[in-house]
Amino acid sequence: MHYDLLIRNGNIVDGSGSPAFRGDVAISGSRIVAVGQVSGSATRELDAAGLLVTPGWVDVHTHMDGQATWDPLLSPASNHGTTTLVMGNCGVGFAPCKPDAASRDALIAIMEDVEDIPGTALHEGITWEWESFPEYLDTLDRLPHAIDIAAQVPHCAVRTYVMGERGVRNEAATPDDVQKMAAIVREGIEAGAVGFSTSRTQLHRTREGEVMPGTYADENELLGIGRVLGDIGKGVYQLVSDFDEWQKEMDWIKRLSIETGRPIGFVLFYRSDEEWTRVREQLEYVRKANSEGAQLIAHVGARPVTILLGFDGTAHPFMMHQTFAPLAGLPAEERLAKLRDPAVKAAMLAEPAQAFGHPILDRLLGEWESMYPLGDDPCYEPAPGDSIAAEAARLGVSPAERAYDRMLENDGKRMLFFPVFGYQTHDLSRQLAMLHDENAVISLSDAGAHCGVLCDASTPTFMLQYMARDRQRGECVPIEWVVHLQTQKTARSVGLLDRGLLRPGMKADLNLIDFEGLKLHTPGVIYDLPAGGRRVFQTAEGYVATIVSGEMVYDRGQPTGATPGRLIRGSQPAPV
Repeated sequence: MHYDLLIRNGNIVDGSGSPAFRGDVAISGSRIVAVGQVSGSATRELDAAGLLVTPGWVDVHTHMDGQATWDPLLSPASNHGTTTLVMGNCGVGFAPCKPDAASRDALIAIMEDVEDIPGTALHEGITWEWESFPEYLDTLDRLPHAIDIAAQVPHCAVRTYVMGERGVRNEAATPDDVQKMAAIVREGIEAGAVGFSTSRTQLHRTREGEVMPGTYADENELLGIGRVLGDIGKGVYQLVSDFDEWQKEMDWIKRLSIETGRPIGFVLFYRSDEEWTRVREQLEYVRKANSEGAQLIAHVGARPVTILLGFDGTAHPFMMHQTFAPLAGLPAEERLAKLRDPAVKAAMLAEPAQAFGHPILDRLLGEWESMYPLGDDPCYEPAPGDSIAAEAARLGVSPAERAYDRMLENDGKRMLFFPVFGYQTHDLSRQLAMLHDENAVISLSDAGAHCGVLCDASTPTFMLQYMARDRQRGECVPIEWVVHLQTQKTARSVGLLDRGLLRPGMKADLNLIDFEGLKLHTPGVIYDLPAGGRRVFQTAEGYVATIVSGEMVYDRGQPTGATPGRLIRGSQPAPV
């Protein structure tokens, strides 16, 4: 037998959760054709002795909706072994959109404010070759990509398109409005969207302090749109909610899932010990609901809700100081030179931090016991003794001075890890407890978004390197579980049954990984988006090869230039 590609002697972790085994993977075209002890020849052979051979990672929560129109690599997701990503989450996106500047500017402003994607980059990078959602998909389909992408129809864009200013002001939708929105969602799903998404959280606000369109949608609107998925028997329904009245919220989600027969995914995180109690009760609710015929899926992050703080980023403890104001708009090198000036430092430290009454902003201006420096070997499970406050006490300096000096390290690119929500126990035990739930999937990388404060596109690397190998503050988890969590389980959660598993007939998306050499680098701000836009970027070493549809797209961490990635049109059946 002759194959296009034969991967020999690898330590195969096939994505199912089953124990790893030594063997080969044979690929012809874009499909896996044999796994195990494979005989025969191949046009190309790769010796994977000493390497993990896994399916490519499937990331189900990204915001690459704009970036996918200008970046073939879809970095940094692809730098970390992701071979399939789903965008259009949290109800935000760029289609449908009326073909006028005001409508386009409005969607860009929402994405900039809610998802911290530089508006200048979106204005320069997006070419707006569409009005309808199917036209947006057609545009994506024409563009080259290294990895596969899938899109969801975003509620915010649909509501704004149908209702105009009434939608933006979150007025109640009329029956006619709901009918028109449902028709657009139907059109999008039938054209190849993998689902529909909406946001119901107060955290998603515009620069004017207004919640985004759709936040206060009533059940008539939410169910009227959702029933479309049941009518056509396709698509997932995704939402993020504050769950202030969580049982009431879960009740309509459960009813909709049972009525339509469709999966409903919801973001699950907590902000306090009281909310942690709610999370456990919510997961129990899901278990019971699913036993009654619902398909509810909790989307859980690998790390707590986090902000990375740095002088070049969107946020840091001195961002509201009057002394910093004239430095904020300077080029990075000029700003760094000013910040290194002892006089500037003295003035900054002498200036008292002012509270503004904002529940998050006020904390990042001086909650030093919750801020931890990210070193060159970044730790995302720090102990209390690792905090800025603890370092300052040991050195006999003020926490503000220690934070200032730390952020000047690494040529001013050192960042502080600030877990905003969900780190009350000062470890990751609760995150792991949620991820181990049978009805939860790993999610919330937000790749492509929160550009100035986050780079959780790196979480697949973090899970494998830290959780399965290096963890000291608790037990390491099995490699097989980590791989299953971010391959077969995530793929199934969005109806992509043709990937996430190394079996004959499955899509040939793979990673070859030097497990012992896997290393996550420290994050830092770079300026490579359109119009010189900034983003936090994080790389890794240890990915020997990333393969998409049988073609190598990364070779020892470097892109090969191959663009076998495709737009995924709708759910994909498992191979026969």
